[in-house]
Amino acid sequence: MGFLDLAKERYSVRSFTDRPVEQEKLDRIIEAALIAPTGKNNQPWRCYVLRSEEALEKISGLSRCIYGAPLVLLFTYNVDEEWHNPFEEGIHSGVEDVSIVATHVMLEAWEEGVQSLWVNLFHNSEVEKAFDIPENEHSVLLMPLGYASEDAAPSERHAQSRPADELVFYL
Repeated sequence: MGFLDLAKERYSVRSFTDRPVEQEKLDRIIEAALIAPTGKNNQPWRCYVLRSEEALEKISGLSRCIYGAPLVLLFTYNVDEEWHNPFEEGIHSGVEDVSIVATHVMLEAWEEGVQSLWVNLFHNSEVEKAFDIPENEHSVLLMPLGYASEDAAPSERHAQSRPADELVFYL
């Protein structure tokens, strides 16, 4: 399958079975994260694999968007390691770096037959406190991973896109 086919096929799954993700598949998914580019290759991202019964119960209580996934990745970045633009104060790469890494993970997961969902609907500070995330790390997203239940389907918005001439400008 080519990249465009993969990107078109993949969708956000909101209903998972309790089937665990095999370690060898998770290892390849993590490998995709490890090769993702980051600003100046500083690699400030961190990924917390939440898969114990206790961790899953805790995260399910902090976000309604876990949907029964047997595994949730919590992505953060270390503010001491992110790249800072020397020309503009306040411009830095932490969220961008995590987003690149998470996209690699999401697409490799689909390639492995493992489905996912990008989740921003949670109280970041509460999640950071609940999982004892170091103070110099900021959470960016949660990513439930697992196998889609039989009733899982793309949302009606999945294939919708604004026209290119509203989004792409040639200068």
